[in-house]
Amino acid sequence: MPTRILPAVGDTDAVRSVTTLLSQLPDAEPVSPVVDSTQLIDTLARLAAESVDELPEVVIVHERIGPVPALELIREVALRFPAVGVILVTSDASPGLFQAAMDYGARGLVALPLSYEELASRVQAVAQWSVGVRRHLGAGGDVFTGVGGTVVTVSGAKGGVGVTLTAIQLALAAQASGRSTALVDLDLQTGDVASYLDVQFRRSVVDLAAITDISPRVLADAVFRHDTGLALLLAPAEGERGEDVTDRAARQIVSALRSRYEVVVIDCGAQIGGAGAAAVEMADRALLVTTPDVVAVRGAKRAVRMWDRLQIRKAEETTIVVNRHSRGTEIQPPLIQKITGTAVAATAVPANFKELQSVVDAGRVHELENKSAVKQALWGLAAELGLVKVPEGAQKAGRFRGGDRGSVSLRRRREG
Repeated sequence: MPTRILPAVGDTDAVRSVTTLLSQLPDAEPVSPVVDSTQLIDTLARLAAESVDELPEVVIVHERIGPVPALELIREVALRFPAVGVILVTSDASPGLFQAAMDYGARGLVALPLSYEELASRVQAVAQWSVGVRRHLGAGGDVFTGVGGTVVTVSGAKGGVGVTLTAIQLALAAQASGRSTALVDLDLQTGDVASYLDVQFRRSVVDLAAITDISPRVLADAVFRHDTGLALLLAPAEGERGEDVTDRAARQIVSALRSRYEVVVIDCGAQIGGAGAAAVEMADRALLVTTPDVVAVRGAKRAVRMWDRLQIRKAEETTIVVNRHSRGTEIQPPLIQKITGTAVAATAVPANFKELQSVVDAGRVHELENKSAVKQALWGLAAELGLVKVPEGAQKAGRFRGGDRGSVSLRRRREG
């Protein structure tokens, strides 16, 4: 089977040089080159919309591509199209750049001026890797094999604001609507997802930290399949082991999850370390949970400013979720939006701990009743974020409103 190779080269002379060599490779099927980063992403998205099998096995990114820098472009391709192998062509073949390219998701590096032997060797190796990934994905049965799932991180303005409950209910809503969903506990020292869901487990996210190439089989061995259908990747029972999960490991883990699940919800806790920061940076939606009180809102503002300083996330790209909201509080969502400079979710979660206490104490928050105002709000938030697959005509009929939200999910599953 021919290897399809898509060159992304902005320089005219480089285009000529790359395409000439590619045309000489055995079993190669070069695709017409794209000249900038935007055209590359658009081309891959169009092909992926038809079928994952339509994507090229190999993409070659020249160091002078623009307007997005080459490494940033490689990261985006690796995240959005995880079965495509990327090779960086560069005049800087130093160990430092090689390591950076690997961290950003490249599968190989070829030095300029181009050598036929080196290019042929790297293309062959990367093509074999791509074919292997697609074979594993195809054998997964119910595995999602789309362009890339939606990643949502849930962080806290401070401890105790309801991050874990929010993350769990968002994941449950997505799963119940028919989307394959993974819930990840990246609160590495103090994560409580397992306690909230009454789970006894042996494997955790730490088991993936030292693995360079996370295959579908390795990932499947590390996750815990909950009774609700959620795939759980849990924090270690021994908090000190969380230090093994570096930012690089977190990137690889999130990328692997994105390639296999339609929705990935990540509980980052209130203390963001390197792994959590990497997850927030990679997320499609980054939520910051706060309660409507001075201390928590100050914490939210502090977190938003820190993310901006560290170039993790811009304020306008962060969404505040207001938990334990009531109309009588002095601090209302519009004021929080003004103070933090973020977006604020239209759905606020009401203050009603009485209806939560029994399921929280029992570690059975997945059994929270459908009539619960808190559950209705959180599942409404999931719909607002686009995590819920809404049955055709349901929105028009008002079936995803109020207490009927849970019954819609059950009805849909019976009908399926």
